[in-house]
Amino acid sequence: MRCRFLPLAILALAATAARAGEPERFAIDPVHTRVLFAIDHAGYSKALGIVSGSEGSLLFDADDWSSARLEVNVPMERIDMGDSGWAAAIFAPRFLDVKRYPQARFVSTTITRKDASHGIACGDLTLHGVTRPFCMDLVLNKIGRYPLPPFRRTAGFSARAELKRSDFGMTSWKSLVGDDVELRIEAELVRHDGATAPQPSQ
Repeated sequence: MRCRFLPLAILALAATAARAGEPERFAIDPVHTRVLFAIDHAGYSKALGIVSGSEGSLLFDADDWSSARLEVNVPMERIDMGDSGWAAAIFAPRFLDVKRYPQARFVSTTITRKDASHGIACGDLTLHGVTRPFCMDLVLNKIGRYPLPPFRRTAGFSARAELKRSDFGMTSWKSLVGDDVELRIEAELVRHDGATAPQPSQ
């Protein structure tokens, strides 16, 4: 009897191992995801802004980053500059023109692992109606079971990147607003196996 079931047990273990090596699908948790940016303000300081409410998905295998794929939509109307008047100025047509271009979108083409926790994601960034190649330096902070209910498997990343606003057709007020934009992204994503997106964690 033991010999009869041994091949079945081996096949079951092999199938489990194969599944363990497959990429997992994650959905961005908008509650714990933020895009921060800094841009020169007439040489006096770096103006800081933050964007909440990003949505998207990640296909990811922690052992093989080359199979990963990331898609993110960032709602530009959710930019917070700490002052409503300042936000209204950058929402205007001469800058972001958020009525015409309400979202920025990034779709990866390659995600390369450098070591156990560092890598680089390159792809296409669409901003202000212009699509250009774009790369981000990634850090995988942690991946595992979240410690509070509903105890979902969660992945946490940090990312940094730079872009020029003029590359995306935003050339107004060069003497007042810098061209170089520094980006910092803090993101948490939850394992997504169902037909509907998971609810954000606490």
